[in-house]
Formats: sequence, C-alpha cells, structure tokens
Amino acid sequence: MGKRDNRVAYMNPIAMARWRGPTQSAGPTIQDYLNRPRPTWEEVKKQLENKKKGSKALAEFEEKMNESWKKELEKSREKLLSGSESSSKKREKKKKKKKKSCRLLSSSSSADSSSSSSDSENEEKKQGKKRKKKKNRSHKSSECSTSEPGSESKESVKKKKKSKVEIGKEKCIRSLSKKRKKTYPEDKPSSPESSLESDHEEEVQAKKKRKREEQEKAMEKVKKKKKKQHKKRSKKKKKKSG
Repeated sequence: MGKRDNRVAYMNPIAMARWRGPTQSAGPTIQDYLNRPRPTWEEVKKQLENKKKGSKALAEFEEKMNESWKKELEKSREKLLSGSESSSKKREKKKKKKKKSCRLLSSSSSADSSSSSSDSENEEKKQGKKRKKKKNRSHKSSECSTSEPGSESKESVKKKKKSKVEIGKEKCIRSLSKKRKKTYPEDKPSSPESSLESDHEEEVQAKKKRKREEQEKAMEKVKKKKKKQHKKRSKKKKKKSG
C-alpha cells in the first residue's frame, strides 16, 4: 500500500476569470458617467442669474432683521442706562441719608456729653456743699462738747478706764485657769467658763475611752474566731492523717 495523494491542482486565477467571461455589474459604469447629459452655456448663465436674485432677497431679509435687532438693542440699552442711573441716584440718596444720620448722632452725642458734663459739674458742686455743711456741723458739735461742763467728759474717761481694767482682769483670770489645768488637772475650775471647758474636755475623753474599749472588744472577738477556725482545721487534718 502506498501513501495517499493529498495534492491539489493549481488553478491560475487570471485564466479562470477569462474562462468565466465578463461579469454583469449592477449600476452605472464609467462610460455612462462620461456620456451623461450636460447643460449648455445659456442654461448655466440662467442658473447664475437665479442664484444672484436669491442672494439679493436674502440680503434684504437680513437687513430687515438687523434693523429690528438694532431697535431692540437700543431699547434694552436705554432700559439698562435708566436702571443704572436710578441705582446711582439711590446710592447717592443712601449716602446722603447716612451722612445726615451720622451728623445727628454726633450732635446728639455732643449734646449728651455736654449735658453729662454739666450734670457731673452740678453733682460735684452739690457734694462740695454737703461736705462743707458736714464740716461746719462737726466743728459746731466739737465746740459744743468743749463748752459743756467737764464733769461728763471725766465720767466718760473713767468708764473707759474701768472697762479696760475689767478686760485686763478677765484675761489674767483665763490665763491663770489654763496654767492651773496644765499643772494641776485634778483641781476644780475657778470660774464658770473654766468649769464648762473642763466638762467638755471630760466628755470628749470619755467618748475616746469608749471608742477604744469597743475597738479592743471587736479585736478580741476577731482573734477568738480565728483561733476556733484554726483548731477546727487542725482537727480535720489529724482525722485525715489517721
């Protein structure tokens, strides 16, 4: 058995096209395009004239539109100019009003300051008059006191001296009572004030003692509980070991 022949014959494309013949094209050919109907020179002139006429009509229409647009633009400009003028006038009016208000405020502030200065001057004058009156009254009272008999002044001086002596005695008694307490705490107090102080100190000391005793009792109870627990634990350990 020999090998299979898988070769294919070569076909020349040009020869195949010649064998098939001319193809039928669906559409105009080049010859048809060259042989198309063409206009004469007269017809071309007529077409150019018609185009010129049409352009004139367009130009007239455009001119009319431009005129209308120009009119509208002029109207809008007039409105804008009038609005800007009115706004400028309003601004000027506002500025004038502000200037007037500032002037009125300055005048009112100056008037207030002048009135306040005049009020302060009047108050100072009144206070000065009152001070003078007080000085005159004090001077008169001192003169009257000097003109009175000297018995009253002597009595007042004696009372002051007595009060000073009594205050000094009380201070001495208090200092002595404190020293006695420090040196002889068992002695009884000499004055009612010292007795009150000693009673208060005794109460404080008694409260402190009670607190200490209560604390000691609580500590003893805690210690007893700990001992009992320790004994119980030791007994349990012995049982387990036995």
